[in-house]
Amino acid sequence: MDAARALAIVVVNYASAGLLAENLVATADAVPDARIVVVDNRSSAEERALVESLCTAQGWHLVAMHDNAGFGGGVNAGAAAAFDELGATDILLLNPDARIDARSVALLADATADGMTVASPRVEDVAGRTWFAGMDVYLDDGSMGGPRRRDREPDARRLPWLSGACLWIPKDVWALVGGFHDAYFLYWEDVDISVRAARAGARLRVVDDALAVHDEGATHRSDAQRPEAKSELYYYYNIRNRLLFAALLLDPADARAWSRSAWRNAWQVLLRGGRRQFVRPLAPLRAAWRGVRDGRRLLAQAGSPTGPAV
Repeated sequence: MDAARALAIVVVNYASAGLLAENLVATADAVPDARIVVVDNRSSAEERALVESLCTAQGWHLVAMHDNAGFGGGVNAGAAAAFDELGATDILLLNPDARIDARSVALLADATADGMTVASPRVEDVAGRTWFAGMDVYLDDGSMGGPRRRDREPDARRLPWLSGACLWIPKDVWALVGGFHDAYFLYWEDVDISVRAARAGARLRVVDDALAVHDEGATHRSDAQRPEAKSELYYYYNIRNRLLFAALLLDPADARAWSRSAWRNAWQVLLRGGRRQFVRPLAPLRAAWRGVRDGRRLLAQAGSPTGPAV
């Protein structure tokens, strides 16, 4: 990495001190020149004490939030600390349940050297399966697809986006887009900032030779849950925020199409948790109903003179 550049790794934590000790310590050891910023969205006094102790022992910069500002709000607070207090020129967002090695960080640094490229590594799960290698959201119906779908539907209207699980953003791009939109709270913030960055002139790039490992869902899964199980929080915000994205960034015709396909897309989100959950379906179906209801309300508000109430 160019000596004139300074990297800060920003991690937003919520009740995940154990994951920080497991993953962020390994990443920090691999990239000793990086500043480490931990944003602790408040969950409990006990968790705060654990995070404070870990940050003190490791020499990390702690941003202690007074409440839970969500992922976007947490990233914005961490980025402010990284850029304004620590003198970073670039930030690398990393989930508490993810880790990355020195070689991959160097590859991301090379890919973003022009200051106007936002980059993600290829991301694998703990079993070595590809979890992220580029993704698109399709404008006709709001569905998602990876690289293989691009080959099948080369003429489809789509918007590429990069995963916030491990995402490199230069300071110039951050300033250009104004950071994350904190109305999402959880999920879809990375889709939103990717699209806004691309529309503002930044390039989006997946660096295939760089690799991060991500234990998806570890931050929102109890020890008793099966690995594929998802929380009501996961379902609700994934379903609601698809429609919030449409309200904020799409033209009225596409937004209406997304509203019509809301239940079909909600069902696809529910299936990410496996079919066995439908033995007791109340929780996932309740989350889906609330997500569609609240998302459609935001779409309706987008047509008002003041826009969506977010």
